[in-house]
Amino acid sequence: MPAAHLLIGPLLRRVVDTRATIWVETAAPAVVTVRTAGGATGTAPTFSAYDHHYALVVVEGLTPDSETTYEVLVDDEIVWPVPSSGFPPSVIRTRAADDRDQPVSLIFGSCRETTQHATTRKLPPDALDAYARRLMADPESNPLPDLLVLLGDQVYADVTSPTVRRLLRRRRRRPKGAPADQVVSFDEYTKLYLESWRDPEIRWLLSTVPSVMIFDDHEIIDDWNTSAAWRAEVREQPWWQERIGSGLASYWVYQHLGNLSPDEIVADPVFAKVAAAEDATGVLREFGHRVDQESDLAHDTERWRAVQYQWSYALDLGRTRLVMLDNRCSRVLESNSRAMLPPGEWAWFLDQAHGVYDHLVVGASLPWLLPQGIHHIEAWNEKLADSRRQWVARGAEKLRRALDLEHWAAFRRSFEALAETFARIGTGTPRQSGARIGAGPAYAPPASISVLSGDVHHSYVARARFADPAVVTPVHQLTCSPIHNQVPAGIRPLMRLGWSPGPAGATRALARSAGVRRPGVRWRKLAGPYFGNAVATLTHQGRGADVVIEGTTKDGHLRPVMRRRLSGGGEPTAP
Repeated sequence: MPAAHLLIGPLLRRVVDTRATIWVETAAPAVVTVRTAGGATGTAPTFSAYDHHYALVVVEGLTPDSETTYEVLVDDEIVWPVPSSGFPPSVIRTRAADDRDQPVSLIFGSCRETTQHATTRKLPPDALDAYARRLMADPESNPLPDLLVLLGDQVYADVTSPTVRRLLRRRRRRPKGAPADQVVSFDEYTKLYLESWRDPEIRWLLSTVPSVMIFDDHEIIDDWNTSAAWRAEVREQPWWQERIGSGLASYWVYQHLGNLSPDEIVADPVFAKVAAAEDATGVLREFGHRVDQESDLAHDTERWRAVQYQWSYALDLGRTRLVMLDNRCSRVLESNSRAMLPPGEWAWFLDQAHGVYDHLVVGASLPWLLPQGIHHIEAWNEKLADSRRQWVARGAEKLRRALDLEHWAAFRRSFEALAETFARIGTGTPRQSGARIGAGPAYAPPASISVLSGDVHHSYVARARFADPAVVTPVHQLTCSPIHNQVPAGIRPLMRLGWSPGPAGATRALARSAGVRRPGVRWRKLAGPYFGNAVATLTHQGRGADVVIEGTTKDGHLRPVMRRRLSGGGEPTAP
């Protein structure tokens, strides 16, 4: 085996027109080449940080509307495909040059612990493993999707496997007070990705299906940025500075960098510094710490814009626009002004959300529409947390953390702002700019608006209802979680009750007693909840939109558990 052999990858990330990006980690510095059967190639030297070595190769010259196999060379030696794997060849599939009439297929889900957790926790089969096996077994009946959308908790820094815990026990130098069973350093984070992404089926799937990702709390720590009080307390821990800096730096390397298109990679200021450095450890260490500090300025638009690094991003596939939102790192946490996104990033989102397309898809790790009973509890708790009576605010803060009351409902301003944005888009009203409405161009209402989310360890489909009858675009919450995890059996009845009119009415009365106004949008569950491991497929064809959520069987296969027509006419079909 060559010194610079392949450790992780290849990961096929973005395919844009006739270009594709492929990410790898190697065991030593090297030059990485990707070569397709159709003659398209790309080459890049690795960059190094924390004694680890990575490359993001841009493959140029792909043929539109084609599918071609590829191989990866490290210092001119072929390292992928692995001859003994028995898996089909990895491929790059491009869309037509004019793909406006071409269907779009998005696979999505969240919350995937490694398969090693199953050895001690007896988790149900991994849904992404099952999906990969189905693609490999019958490619004719199961065409490749356009994109795999991973909505958070791709790795668990605070819930580690037995293998990682054994590694941590052998570490001699760790920050004072560091949790014994949680990763803290950059090198420890790399072991999470090595363990998760070298799963054979997952490795093949990531090598042949383009993917984009966004983080959630467990990539850093449970309750990450729940509140200002939480931030103040965790920053007192002697190990926290290394944990947050390493977590954000490793997320940038392993996940975020591949979210960018080839042109965005060139324009990224962090990538420019990393690529130019002989050893980028200092660059990434400073970056990780700085990004965490930037969130303290989130309420100050001008200062935040001057220093911010934006994790949210957007892309188009045919007539579908996907906007992925950071629900965690850049939150505004000050009482009475909480927001999921700071003002500057919210303005960016409005720019991306308005345009010429048939379908708008918003990816958010946390569901916008929760079971109504849970929504009202979170809104009630936020109101009490803002109380001038300190004992009330302290009690609400404890409850917020204990019950994870920190979804969109607990950031009411953002919840209502998102509803208002969807209503404007759904009526064709010009976008809002600052305090004025109608400052931008008006666009025709799209055929569908879908919010893709995970986090809550159960899957469901819900539809929003707006008071304004002029909102003609159907708006749905599509939640698919977990891919490989489980919710405690004792909590499941409470989640089911959250959708029931009685409990929802009671918690609404509780919220009203605290002075919480009725939400500006109403919603009802169309399908679910389903509590097993699952993946979902959102398909757009013309003005039609359909979603199917598939759960795993005991023998590791997939079966439909929900199937809904979202737009395009016709009645929903049963699973």
